[in-house]
Amino acid sequence: MAISLTTQPALWQQLQVTASVLMAVRQGVSGTAAIAKVPGELRPGVQALTFAVLRSLGRAQALRQLLASRNPPPAADALLCTALALSWRDQDAPYEVFTLVNQTVEAAKRDAATRPQAGFLNACLRRFLRERDTLVASTDAQAQARWNHPVWWIDRLRRDWPDDWQNMLVANNTQAPLTLRVNTRRTSVAAVMRSLETAGLEADATGATALTLRQAKPVQALPGFFEGLISVQDIAAQLAAPLLLNGLEQPGRSRVLDACAAPGGKTAHLLELADCDVIALDVDPVRCERVHETLQRLGLQARVVAADAAAVTTWWDGQPFDAILLDAPCSASGIVRRHPDVRWLRRPSDIDQLVAVQARLLNALWPLLRPGGRLLYSTCSVFRAEGENQIQTFLAHNTEALLLPSPGHLLPFSPPKPGVVLDNPAGEHDGFYYALLQKRPL
Repeated sequence: MAISLTTQPALWQQLQVTASVLMAVRQGVSGTAAIAKVPGELRPGVQALTFAVLRSLGRAQALRQLLASRNPPPAADALLCTALALSWRDQDAPYEVFTLVNQTVEAAKRDAATRPQAGFLNACLRRFLRERDTLVASTDAQAQARWNHPVWWIDRLRRDWPDDWQNMLVANNTQAPLTLRVNTRRTSVAAVMRSLETAGLEADATGATALTLRQAKPVQALPGFFEGLISVQDIAAQLAAPLLLNGLEQPGRSRVLDACAAPGGKTAHLLELADCDVIALDVDPVRCERVHETLQRLGLQARVVAADAAAVTTWWDGQPFDAILLDAPCSASGIVRRHPDVRWLRRPSDIDQLVAVQARLLNALWPLLRPGGRLLYSTCSVFRAEGENQIQTFLAHNTEALLLPSPGHLLPFSPPKPGVVLDNPAGEHDGFYYALLQKRPL
């Protein structure tokens, strides 16, 4: 359905800024960081357009190659790919296709960086309008165009998940639901459900402390958010805290380490479930401030430390931990539907480097665990190298480690068709990996 132009900033201006965000992503800047720099009045529209562009960028780049014998300058190329990504298929176009083309040419004319290519862009896009079906069909055989992921990513998924890779790629190009975690220290799931209903918001219970909105809303519009009654957290991420705490002899008296803790969602969930003595570590002091803000909003307390978790001597006091949560740095290949830029930012070599970092953290933190203690290793990745393979290698070299019953790899799949009422939807979560390890008692 076409969007009304009367309530939004000029479309040509939004397209200009969206193209600049795409340029930043191509230069290695995260989409989140690039969008954060967009002026506030433009940000909602630009974010929506940027996500749509990134989810169709593979197709757009293939079409661009057919329309232009050589790549135009970066700014013009970004604007052309933006227009192609938004208009290649009618059912996904956020505006009428003719409007998108006209406004893209207008955007080119109004920017000194693209003005010299305005005529070229106009010619490419007019040809695209005339020959769209033929041009699109001629790109169908290209894997990157069909699936809108880099070829190396597609090949890795096909190798890791021969029965599921297509469903996973389709799921990555859908919009993720907004799932809430209820702070049961201060309220209940039923009470939050009632407050949402009063505000005209429909939600379904999707976990012990989870509610999923049937229609996503800005967090500022959610009753109870600023009061610390709810947090935004995917249902798969909400498994971490109960997995780690359930089975501990005295969770309320346990000494717990949350390594790589920012922005603090899992730290907070641990404290919502038990009166733990929690140390929350993150290597980035700025991200540690995010942990402080999260805990303050929820009325919780932990010791937040800015340090490299693997550099144990710089922060550890020598007292062993009862439980350790290692939410390790990873490719983020399981949260692509929430961060569609990830697939275009990652390189094949990144995976080996991340696997090395994960192994370094595992080997550094394992000695800090008391005998009988538990370590939960998690990543928001669907690549086996960062999950099952990583843990099997660790177990092969640490005979005192036991693998307890664990979810393993959780794979994202496409949501049910619109109109289906969900209660506990299988697969309607991000991609994650969990392995719960116990150190053998003495």
